[in-house]
Amino acid sequence: MGTHSMYSSFWLTTCAVLIPGILWASWIDYKERRVPNWLNAAIAAAGFLAQGYFFGLSGLGTACAGLAVGFAVLIVPWLMHGMGAGDVKLMMAIGVWLGPYVTFMSFCVGALVGGVIAIAMIATPLFVKSLGSQGAHAMSSGIGQQAVAAMAAVPTKGMSIAAKGRAAYSGSSSFVGKKYANYQAEKKRKMDMYRY
Repeated sequence: MGTHSMYSSFWLTTCAVLIPGILWASWIDYKERRVPNWLNAAIAAAGFLAQGYFFGLSGLGTACAGLAVGFAVLIVPWLMHGMGAGDVKLMMAIGVWLGPYVTFMSFCVGALVGGVIAIAMIATPLFVKSLGSQGAHAMSSGIGQQAVAAMAAVPTKGMSIAAKGRAAYSGSSSFVGKKYANYQAEKKRKMDMYRY
């Protein structure tokens, strides 16, 4: 097998596995607000097998580096409660297939697109109303923009962005609002525990 046909075969295999896998993971995340571990593990395992089959040990090294980059780009948003751990694991599994450089570039493109969507959602209340709260979450999940979606979905006229944020976190029934409220309650509980 020539080098050109080997690369072509690898990228065809990558598209054949990653596109349906990511679409399936996105659908589950949209419906259940979680990405199953078994799906992330299956995508990653298939990526390691493909990298090893097509490129040998160097392919396995590329897969490990891509996995590390996938982890590195999303661990901070996860630590800040901006996304779920399933999103981080999915990006790691994607990194196994794409390698470090393409994984980083795909994260950058995703962050830019997510930022543009978030700005549009904040700046255009009609856009948010037409999507509804589920649509706003779907547009923003996976790239750490759930907080922006919760803020944009608060149906209040004339409020500042900061006031919308407070309303989203305190009164919204959104996933992010609940997550933030739980985080604040746990933080208060720990502070109260060490007060005496």
